[in-house]
Amino acid sequence: MLPTFPHAGRTYTYDPAAPLDISLPLAPGPDQVNCFWAEPVQFDTIRVGSFVGSVALGGSTNYQRVHVTPHGNGTHTECYGHISSDPAATLNQCLRRFLFVARLVSVAPRPQPNGDHVVLLADVQAALATQLDRSIPEALVLRTLPNDAAKRTRQYSGTNPTYIEPALAEFLVKYNVQHLMLDLPSVDREEDAGQLLAHHAFWQYPAQPRREATITELIFVPDAVADGLYLLNIQITSLELDASPSKPVLYCLSLPPEA
Repeated sequence: MLPTFPHAGRTYTYDPAAPLDISLPLAPGPDQVNCFWAEPVQFDTIRVGSFVGSVALGGSTNYQRVHVTPHGNGTHTECYGHISSDPAATLNQCLRRFLFVARLVSVAPRPQPNGDHVVLLADVQAALATQLDRSIPEALVLRTLPNDAAKRTRQYSGTNPTYIEPALAEFLVKYNVQHLMLDLPSVDREEDAGQLLAHHAFWQYPAQPRREATITELIFVPDAVADGLYLLNIQITSLELDASPSKPVLYCLSLPPEA
């Protein structure tokens, strides 16, 4: 018997032994995705007296310090604390559930008159309309097209990457979408004079902060993963920061034959 998960008045099954990892790993070296001029991930071997934290160098154990910038290195999840001065607005405090029903859609960004490439609300709505079950659950996973493998290692800094229009963020709020995942460095333009319009719209900050809502950036969804409905598990570290390196995992949701 497979475990079940309820959604919109129906009961779905999923296979916990068949995870679909949509995160990008953190590792040292130049071939890792990077954005917003963050320093590359670095692993430093700890040395104390005669002890060396490397089995390869003769030590008894591996013992390393990790240097990482969550917003700039690899897949990361953030809360409204990203744009708030509230010290209590940390991801560890805001994200208290970890399993959600999610819909995956694939959309091609549109070139704009100023040369930017933007994911438009109308195209996301059109993508949702093509799916048999058009319900919008509490999480949306956005895959941009073309879905080239270079997303895994792209150096985004200074390239004015694709972003979403604020109207899309407002649409997600209207339908109570709590968690947005996308394969881009940010929901907003790389340089926008600090406006962060999509961030503010999605979190409804500062008027009515959506404390439990999160944005996960720099995911990668392989082509083999079809658009549709999934169970989403958001895994984070327990850092009291506005963001954390994260590991979002999808599980296919299916209706039993008798449903």
